[in-house]
Amino acid sequence: MKEFNYKFKPLKKNKTILVAPLHWGLGHATRCIPIIRALLQEGFDVLLGSDGAALLILRKEFPNLPFVELPSYDITYPKKGEWFKFKMFLKLPQIKKAMNSEKRMVKRLVADGKIDGIISDNRMGVRSKKLPSVFITHQLNVLSGNTSFFSSKMHQKIIKKYNECWVPDVEDPINLTGKLGHPKRLKFPVRYIGPLSRMAKKELNIKYDVLVLLSGPEPQRTLLEVKMMDSFLNTDQKVLLVRGVVEEENEVYVKDNVTIVNFMQSEDLERSINESKIVVSRSGYTTIMDLAAMEKEAFFIPTPGQYEQKYLAKQLKQKGIVPSCKQEKFSIEQLGKIPLYSGLKSFKSQLNYAELFGLFHGK
Repeated sequence: MKEFNYKFKPLKKNKTILVAPLHWGLGHATRCIPIIRALLQEGFDVLLGSDGAALLILRKEFPNLPFVELPSYDITYPKKGEWFKFKMFLKLPQIKKAMNSEKRMVKRLVADGKIDGIISDNRMGVRSKKLPSVFITHQLNVLSGNTSFFSSKMHQKIIKKYNECWVPDVEDPINLTGKLGHPKRLKFPVRYIGPLSRMAKKELNIKYDVLVLLSGPEPQRTLLEVKMMDSFLNTDQKVLLVRGVVEEENEVYVKDNVTIVNFMQSEDLERSINESKIVVSRSGYTTIMDLAAMEKEAFFIPTPGQYEQKYLAKQLKQKGIVPSCKQEKFSIEQLGKIPLYSGLKSFKSQLNYAELFGLFHGK
């Protein structure tokens, strides 16, 4: 009897990419959601890496993906915004310690063969010389008042250590980030990948007059929540307030004309934005990208002391796109200015994810 020798080819293992957003509010984590979806669609495995509410929201979005808890930068805001820069200066040793801890954790993951590539969204210690490493940021220039030159140079020095830098904005003169993402001179290559958003515009019946989206580090998140409740409670406006507090179990309750929700995952938040006439929120860049994708009317209240949000709100206001004001000056009457502005429009770009992820295939 003739014998047959069968040679089976071993199954090809998918490459695993560590996606690690900074926990500074929820924006860094939520803008990584479309990147993670695209990686999975392109045949990669994904290892989630973050801490706190940022990690929790990613685990809720992708409950079947493995994760690693990274050290916390523990960034908070002072009650008085003008003290933010001084407080950040005092935090530098702790941030440096967290970065060193990140480097050790990544080194172990690489040594154990657990990851084949890295995408870091502003986690400055998450990189490896042995693997293709990408840094995502919309702040090639870091605004910090009279120290902006030095903070920008320090940030750019870190970015240069990565194989690629992806900026979630268009390269065109008409863009969302202004001078934050478009410096005059750079000594490293930058790839503009277009705005990242997990949201899409849909024609739904309007259910709420105002959607209030809260986010960001404490105590400023709570201070704005109190301000919003004082402004909208017992008015003729039907309001949905999303607190931006991510917990294991969600809470929903109604207080007079205001429906209050602790947090929303992507699908529910997308529906709620589409069902709302206007959105009141911080001028965080991820929120701006989401609202631009949905072409939604908005009013911005930048976080006190955060130069980036103040700049983004100011430039959109000066361009006649979206009105804004300081936190202490907000009143419900301010929303009457919205019709005087042109509103956010979608800055769509045709992103080829197969080409973008070529770095991880060695292309």
